[in-house]
Amino acid sequence: MKNLFLAILTTVFVVSCNSVKKTTATLNSGNYDDAIAITLKKLQRNPDKKNKQDFVLLLEDAFAKASARDTDRISLLIKENQQSNLEEIYETYVSLQRRQDRIRPILPLQVIDENRSARFDFVNYTDKLISSKEKLAASLYSSSLDAITAASSKEDYRNIYDDLAYLNTLKPGYKDIKNMMESVHLKGTDFVAVTLFNDSNIALPVRLENELLDFSTYGLNDFWTVYHSNPLNEVSYDYNMEVAFTEINISPERIKEREVQQEKLIKDGSIVLKDEDGNVVYDEDGEKVLVDNMITVRCTYFEFIQNKAVNVVGRVRYSDSNTNQVLQSLPLASEFIFDHRYATYRGDRRALEDELYDRTRNRAVPFPTNEQMVYDAGEDIKNRIKDIILRNNN
Repeated sequence: MKNLFLAILTTVFVVSCNSVKKTTATLNSGNYDDAIAITLKKLQRNPDKKNKQDFVLLLEDAFAKASARDTDRISLLIKENQQSNLEEIYETYVSLQRRQDRIRPILPLQVIDENRSARFDFVNYTDKLISSKEKLAASLYSSSLDAITAASSKEDYRNIYDDLAYLNTLKPGYKDIKNMMESVHLKGTDFVAVTLFNDSNIALPVRLENELLDFSTYGLNDFWTVYHSNPLNEVSYDYNMEVAFTEINISPERIKEREVQQEKLIKDGSIVLKDEDGNVVYDEDGEKVLVDNMITVRCTYFEFIQNKAVNVVGRVRYSDSNTNQVLQSLPLASEFIFDHRYATYRGDRRALEDELYDRTRNRAVPFPTNEQMVYDAGEDIKNRIKDIILRNNN
């Protein structure tokens, strides 16, 4: 028991030493915030224990170095006096404040050997945060106005939108930012007019056609692309998307039959065991010995397979609405198979496996109509159209 305790104690000591070495290496490599994260995790429980002292000192050192690095960086950025530095200045102040907020809940921490509290020189950054945020917001707003004037492509408007969205997180409702975001989003959005053609010799069910053109059910959620199956006069469309069905092939209704001879050795009760001479065998208590009565049972299994298939072939074609140039033409194909099985048997049903016997409970069903077959293929067609859109949404 003593040896086990010593082994556990040695293991704990080695693990603790390794953790201290790892944290020290992280600190010495300049990854101060990573070192702070490690020490805070170690100090969450029982921070006043003697074996946690190394982590207290490491946290003290990492905080001082991180704060000095960030304040020096801010001083340099302010001296450069560049508008492009405003975001980094603000984000660095945020980092300084957040770092203090992470450490504050576990204070006070004691440095036992030096009989003192761990030293963390906290600073109130409130005024600097507010001031830097105001300057950044004004700069983002002004630069966004200039960018809107100079924008010449949808990509330009999308980049402007990102800046405005960031500004809106800083200062929700700042000036007329909401109207600006709506306008920029509209100008950066691709509008796609969708049309459906059926060049096959079989009519599409109206319900399927409506579902294929209802893009709200596709779950695309593309912020920069809008699909309209009913084009609006007031919208200038960037692209046309044509979904065309060229072939719809429906197989004849088929019923296939197969006959299988089934044979199985099964237990059918028990019989008295007899020796080679036909004499009854008794056990040591004078009781007759019983053994399983194994018999061979046979059955003829008749299976019927109802089968009907539909194959849909087509294409999805993208074109530029302004030039009518075809940008891409992609194949579209889908298949739906109706397969129903039922069976009968003649003979001893015990010869059948459970799966086969279950089919004997089925009965023949009416074949689906051609229209129903095409409709049943619709879900797979929608998934294939959706996959094409996702792979080509640029």
